[in-house]
Amino acid sequence: MDLGIAGKRALVCASSKGLGLGCAEALAEAGVNLVMNARGEEALLAAAQGIRDTYGVEVTTVAADVTTAEGQKAVLDAAGNVDILVTNAGGPPPGMWSDWEREDFIKALDANMLAPIALMKALLPGMMDKGWGRVVNITSQSVKAPIAVLGLSNSARAGLTGYVAGTSRQVAGKGVTINNLLPGIHATDRAVSLDTGVANQQGISLEEAKAQRAATIPAQRYGTRQEFGAACAFLCSQHAGFIVGQNILLDGGATNMTL
Repeated sequence: MDLGIAGKRALVCASSKGLGLGCAEALAEAGVNLVMNARGEEALLAAAQGIRDTYGVEVTTVAADVTTAEGQKAVLDAAGNVDILVTNAGGPPPGMWSDWEREDFIKALDANMLAPIALMKALLPGMMDKGWGRVVNITSQSVKAPIAVLGLSNSARAGLTGYVAGTSRQVAGKGVTINNLLPGIHATDRAVSLDTGVANQQGISLEEAKAQRAATIPAQRYGTRQEFGAACAFLCSQHAGFIVGQNILLDGGATNMTL
């Protein structure tokens, strides 16, 4: 399928690895030029060069922390008037309700709610002026069904979801769509971190922890960054203009709900 976005320009946050990289790769395959961001410069440069070599698109890199005002400015200065925005940030650490103080919630909000909002606020006007734009926020399955040990993520990402619900309907008439992708467990560093925590807590191996988690997923496996990226690229395509303010699960069926 021709996604109809060749030659457009996208800002993809946290895209040196994992789900962000999957999105960057899928957009590049569709002919989209990229502004790639991540905190670690070495991994970012390597990922960007791999995409240039494979897909032949233009790639600009910005090593910065988008949870800070300085990082946001650096990314936005490089992005300019992009057509596509993919927001993404690593989730806060797991724990229990009694573990977290106000400062922990502020950090989670900065990373997983306020940073995406700041980027949208800066870039939406340009998209609206052009009459076309796409925003995809990578959130979590936890906004559909909260995960007890991920209370910080539950809270911050649910706040972003509420913001998108209202904002998406205000900009849709200008040809701009905003939607959220809700990943379950994928084969990324985040999964390794969570499985390591379970392994340490239960005194089992990392492989046993992974198998234990995979057994709870109807698909009986973890997702891949490639299939996640393909879903992102479709939401950014010319074919997705009537999809507005949606929260789309990519979790192998793990979230047990009818609607």
